[in-house]
Amino acid sequence: MALRSFAEVSALAPIGPGQFEAAVDSQWTIGGKPNGGYLLAVLGRAAVAVGTHEHVIAASAHYLHSPDPGPVGVEAEVLRSGRSASQVHARMLQDGQPCVEALLTTSRLDPAAEPHWGAGAPTPGTSRYQESIQLPGVTPTGVPVSLAEQVDVRIDPDSFGFSQGRPSGRGELRGWLALPHSEPFDPVSLLFAVDAFPPATFDIEMTGWVPTLELTVYVRALPAPGPVRVLQKANVIDAQRVDETCWVWDSRGRVVAHGTQLAGIRLG
Repeated sequence: MALRSFAEVSALAPIGPGQFEAAVDSQWTIGGKPNGGYLLAVLGRAAVAVGTHEHVIAASAHYLHSPDPGPVGVEAEVLRSGRSASQVHARMLQDGQPCVEALLTTSRLDPAAEPHWGAGAPTPGTSRYQESIQLPGVTPTGVPVSLAEQVDVRIDPDSFGFSQGRPSGRGELRGWLALPHSEPFDPVSLLFAVDAFPPATFDIEMTGWVPTLELTVYVRALPAPGPVRVLQKANVIDAQRVDETCWVWDSRGRVVAHGTQLAGIRLG
């Protein structure tokens, strides 16, 4: 199947004030379920479309019901329009059923801005893109990952032990991510990037689907061209829930996005 660009699979068609149609692509799925970051990116496009600012800088989404691949409706409403930032409520529906609810903040990121302080962030790592291992289109437990056939997810060799049944126990996956056709990342596609990697829990114990319940993303800078480096880390697993943190660096080594999510998990 031919690769479709991220711009294509996340496109919106306006049908009225604050109302859009979109199509959830069947190939941007894990086990037949659409990727949560991908769905949030679609809502990010709607937030930018209805507001006066061109970049999403923060987003928080709650996942109510996983839509099936196919047509969905998207609604977006400006809650506050400010000089330097605006807040937007966006939602995705399918057959009248709410699927994703999100609050987003939009603003303008200055391409000439430089980071003032970043010592609180983890180190990006030293592995090279060419040395990392491309993620296959199926998990070690047999779950089909159609998404891996669309985007280029590459795992550092030091993080890839889970694929041979040898997780390190660190709860950490490092590697690289590139969009189809080497499409440049932007603030909307960075909403997807923080949820593009396998669950970091694979480095603890292999499981099936780990569905996202809530995802929060901060976009910190406009990324330089090229693949982005990713660190996905599990923090605490308790009560059949796991929280994970994701950091994304561009080709310059600058933090361009980071996020947290709460997901369901069943171990043992």
